[in-house]
Amino acid sequence: MTEPILPALDEKRRRIQSIETGFGLLKVLVDSGQPMMLRDLATQAGMSSAKAHPYLVSFTNVGLVQQAPATGLYELGPFALQMGLVSLQSQNPVKIALPLVQAWASRIGHTLGLAVLGSHGPTMVHISEASYPVHVNMRCGTVMSMLHTATGHVFAAWLPPEVARHYIEREAGDSAVVTSISPLRPSPKELAAMLEKIREQGVAQALGNPLPGIDALSVPVFDHSGQIVLALTSLGPSTLFDASIDSPILAQLRQCANSISHQLGWREPLGTPPL
Repeated sequence: MTEPILPALDEKRRRIQSIETGFGLLKVLVDSGQPMMLRDLATQAGMSSAKAHPYLVSFTNVGLVQQAPATGLYELGPFALQMGLVSLQSQNPVKIALPLVQAWASRIGHTLGLAVLGSHGPTMVHISEASYPVHVNMRCGTVMSMLHTATGHVFAAWLPPEVARHYIEREAGDSAVVTSISPLRPSPKELAAMLEKIREQGVAQALGNPLPGIDALSVPVFDHSGQIVLALTSLGPSTLFDASIDSPILAQLRQCANSISHQLGWREPLGTPPL
């Protein structure tokens, strides 16, 4: 898993080293997601139990950490929960994602779009254009088909099934939706198999459809609860754009999506392979 991109520290600013040292203990508790013994907590934070204990006492006094009387295990305290809730309430996924999308667009080198789930379906809200011309009918406000585009497939794969079904059914005959050059719809069995494959691979591919000669890759962005909130899509001409599963474009796209997800508070369950 790629760690989120963080701003470089300004070495000229005054720092309190003890706070940064103690932060390591809090990070271990966050990453673990479960109560821990002092020695395990200290070891994973890279310090001795004797050094870790005073930090934990202070964190306990201010409510960042709490210790179970019966077991002696440490876990995040009530004030840490309050901090997290305030942060989540103030989050705007698009606002958080845009700086990262703009930063990664030049690395990826191809058109990069960000989509949310709108009233008509997956809707593009930001597009960073490639340095070369790409003639596609995609701009801010474009609604992407749930059945026939990589962006739509990502939402269809990770939305609750009943929600995905609603959008799939309502897009029929909707002229606002960018759809396929082919009128054929996949059967329910074919659609289920396709979405399962997308979930397994962590990416949706569109090869020459809905636009001939244009390929695309799309990956999900998750919030703190593991729900999909955005789709990140890159596209380009088939002659220039490597849409394979092991392409460098996909590697960069995944790193960008993971960085955004981390900023939104997402932490993958233990044993879950990285996207």
